[in-house]
Amino acid sequence: MKPMLLTSSNEIPSGDNWVFEPKYDGFRCILQWEENKSPLFISRNGKKLNNQFPEIISFCDEIEEKVKPYLPLILDGELVHLKNDVRSDFNIVQTRGRMRKKDVITSHSLTFPCQFVAFDLIVYKGKEVASQTLTKRKQLLKSLFNSLLLPYPVQFQRAEPIQGIQTFEENSQLWTLIKNGNGEGLIAKKKTSKWENGQRTADWLKIKNWRFISVFLSKYDKSNGFFHGAIYEHSSVKEIVIFRHGLTEEEEKTLITLFQTNGSQVSLNVWSLPPSICVTIACIDFDGKHLREPRFHSFDLDKEPEQCNWSTLQRQLYPLPEKIELTHPDKPLWPSIGIKKDDYILYLQKSASYLLPFLYERLLTVIRYPHGMLSEEKFYQKNRPDYTPAFVSSYRTDDIDYIVCNDLETLLWLGNQLALEFHIPFQTVKSLHPTEIVFDLDPPSVNEFSLAIEAALRMKEIFDKFELPSFIKTSGGKGLQIYIPLQENAFTYQETRVFTEFVCTFLCEQFPAWFTTERLKKNRGNRLYLDYIQHDKGKTIIAPYSPRGNEKGLVATPLTWDEVNNGLKPDLFTIPSVLERLQAKGDPFHLFRKDAVKDSFEKVLDQLSTLLNR
Repeated sequence: MKPMLLTSSNEIPSGDNWVFEPKYDGFRCILQWEENKSPLFISRNGKKLNNQFPEIISFCDEIEEKVKPYLPLILDGELVHLKNDVRSDFNIVQTRGRMRKKDVITSHSLTFPCQFVAFDLIVYKGKEVASQTLTKRKQLLKSLFNSLLLPYPVQFQRAEPIQGIQTFEENSQLWTLIKNGNGEGLIAKKKTSKWENGQRTADWLKIKNWRFISVFLSKYDKSNGFFHGAIYEHSSVKEIVIFRHGLTEEEEKTLITLFQTNGSQVSLNVWSLPPSICVTIACIDFDGKHLREPRFHSFDLDKEPEQCNWSTLQRQLYPLPEKIELTHPDKPLWPSIGIKKDDYILYLQKSASYLLPFLYERLLTVIRYPHGMLSEEKFYQKNRPDYTPAFVSSYRTDDIDYIVCNDLETLLWLGNQLALEFHIPFQTVKSLHPTEIVFDLDPPSVNEFSLAIEAALRMKEIFDKFELPSFIKTSGGKGLQIYIPLQENAFTYQETRVFTEFVCTFLCEQFPAWFTTERLKKNRGNRLYLDYIQHDKGKTIIAPYSPRGNEKGLVATPLTWDEVNNGLKPDLFTIPSVLERLQAKGDPFHLFRKDAVKDSFEKVLDQLSTLLNR
């Protein structure tokens, strides 16, 4: 069995007979699942992919009993690594597909978990349904996922490795989501279409979300007919594309003549050209070395080669949403590390997938720095200003009209207002109860950061004994902060206070020379302050991945527990290094909500109640 294939289109079709889906950049895959057999994940080339994606196979084993009534089952879908609801990181999926060693694959699956996104149903309860209309198959698919309590539509924040795609009746909303989320593109399908094994059909159309990149021409290779394009990275020339597709016959002849007339022949078949002629290349992404699926788009004769550079490339790969107008992009914000306003906005775009889940449905307090770090001027902002655009949501309570940052556009608008710090309460607007416990480990200065490390490790021992999951991050300043995720509406602040006070008091009694719960700074001496009072209704804490208003451009950065050792330094986590870290190490908080506790914390409260009442 081979997947049904799509036809490329430059236009999104119109009419009532079409529905629309995100196009994910991953591995097309068929899931075949029979009774009393392990499921099979088969690539479009007929290769078995089970060994490469053990996290999905393990999940299938977990839900096997629930799935049995629906077997045999065949689903069509895509293996992806979700970055948001409409975007997959192909580099992660491709890297996994190339791995062969079991231990390497297992390690990678923990750091960069992948998902199977199902978009069609071929066999259901052993009956072939491929010949039914797409509308009917979608109804069965939705019913199946709802019965299994699997995410439908896709929710990248959910930990389940099998999810169902969302179908849109109207394309404009989806196209906006794809553009803002940097998705690969959109798929249009006729409602009446049948699923045809291995056939390419005009009933399924793919429309790419092209990014348009400026490069200068650098080489022509006569042996294969390909042209090379490059940019400046600092003062060095970096080749990022080899292209031929998209050129008309006349354009191709013009480029060949240009190279052979004005270039230098460096070998039998290769001519080079000094940076002089700029062109625009359409692509779907950049893998760190080369543009993906490059196509010639146009000549750009008015552009100077110096304008084809790394900064321009980043902005062209991450275009701003239509609603966002960036003002003063060259304004220096963190001059000591060379971060301008445009760099900061780009950081928010790239980190949004990790930052937004913690801002979602929270009453937001921001700290705005109108001159960046060039001035000490700053101010807190809770109330929604009069000039706030209509697309920014708010929630009114206690006579304050709080901004609620639920989407990328709001985040970028706040960034353009030079909101550099994002502080959030411990509960959502829909609850009076905390969704996490947070311990703030605050040493007297960065010189005593080792005390924060010591306190964190001591706390980790306590949490492990209580069988409570814990997550740790830097504060973006001089300390550390430890999180325990809670199920929503499960515990009151009074109940969590029993636990936080016990832990902090216990550590202070055990190590009085190191730790204190003393509120007054003058009475703390050189000890680390364990702040359990801060965890309360109306209090806030810096959000994970929020920058801080300090000269080094530090970020409140999630860590893995094995990083918490004497080699850890808070100044390692600047805006540029955090972006590199996310690419190399993933997000240590990606299982945060999945690990939310209820039963195990209830047991802890019972134990403490018994202990304290003796």
